[in-house]
Amino acid sequence: MRARYPAAAREPAAEDLGQLVGNGDVQQKALSMVIAGLRIYLGRMRPEDILVPSREGICCKPGGFHIDPTRSVAKALITHGHSDHARAGHGAVLATQETLDIMRLRYGENFAGSTQAVRYGETLVLDGARVTFHPAGHVLGSAQISVECKGFRVVASGDYKNVPDPTCTPFELVPCDVFITEATFGLPVFRHPDPAHEIAKLLRSVALFPDRAHLVGAYGFGKAQRVIALLRAAGYGEPVYLHGAIETITRYYAERGIDLGPLELVRGTDKAKLGGKIIICPPGSMGDLWSRRFPDPVAAFASGWMRVRARARQRGVTLPLVLSDHADWDGLAQTITATGAEEVWVTHGQEDALVHWCKSRGLRARPLDIVGYGVEEEHEAPAEDEA
Repeated sequence: MRARYPAAAREPAAEDLGQLVGNGDVQQKALSMVIAGLRIYLGRMRPEDILVPSREGICCKPGGFHIDPTRSVAKALITHGHSDHARAGHGAVLATQETLDIMRLRYGENFAGSTQAVRYGETLVLDGARVTFHPAGHVLGSAQISVECKGFRVVASGDYKNVPDPTCTPFELVPCDVFITEATFGLPVFRHPDPAHEIAKLLRSVALFPDRAHLVGAYGFGKAQRVIALLRAAGYGEPVYLHGAIETITRYYAERGIDLGPLELVRGTDKAKLGGKIIICPPGSMGDLWSRRFPDPVAAFASGWMRVRARARQRGVTLPLVLSDHADWDGLAQTITATGAEEVWVTHGQEDALVHWCKSRGLRARPLDIVGYGVEEEHEAPAEDEA
């Protein structure tokens, strides 16, 4: 366990301890060893010396930057392109090329004063901090951000999952002293099934109801493209139809070499002829007039929240697909343990449960209570003319 030392403590001098141990040669040698050990002890970095929560988010004072700030700042390091982590208006943004591209697609060319693309594994020296981006396995371009000062390493995970995903670089485990984790599904009830099993449920329904359109609600960045890629992996070769609101990002995935197969837009298609077809759309569009134009539609929704039956009923979902881009309870626990971190900070989600679990394992843990994470803009219904 890493011990903490009061910030006001000063380094002991020989005369302070000499009065206690005497002045003989043996005592002097012992005293020198004690002082040397205390100098190392007092000089050891603390987590708060590197990263601290602030009203803007997580701040690195030695490096002069924030990670996924919730308000405009001078320099922002962004873990991924979801709107609860990536906002426009910062002076400078450092992120992976894919995340910068996604932000441009969403916010326009002038979303930040300046930008800098960072490759996975590339280390930058920002004032007094060494910063490295590592794959997070959440969505295309997602990254964990490792911040190191004087040999002490803190890793901010952003959002992550540690299961295979054909649409993004796999999660990379980064050993660290402190791990900052999400906890979106930080309760033992959340144990995600095999994604292939959930896709098989969708394909069985299509086969069983060949005259009914299958509307699959999926968040427009990450989840929609993953559903399509999983359909292709399962052998589905028919065109997948897209709601106009998710066309641009889906086309970008294809441009980045993600094989999504044949894609068609719903716009301009006779919806009455889409029986037996799979249509990917934003969740908000499933309850509006747009969805009623399809032949006897089957309402499916791909989300980790579909584990909660009440949520499926509230949304009118008849085919819940438990498919998440976040780590489940087991994934969170396994990752925390594997990092070797002695302290864990929890940024958003089911914070209290995960903090309790960490403490029960002898780890120091705390919730950060940062307001603004965990609510993505894909929940909003798109405009009618986007369909």
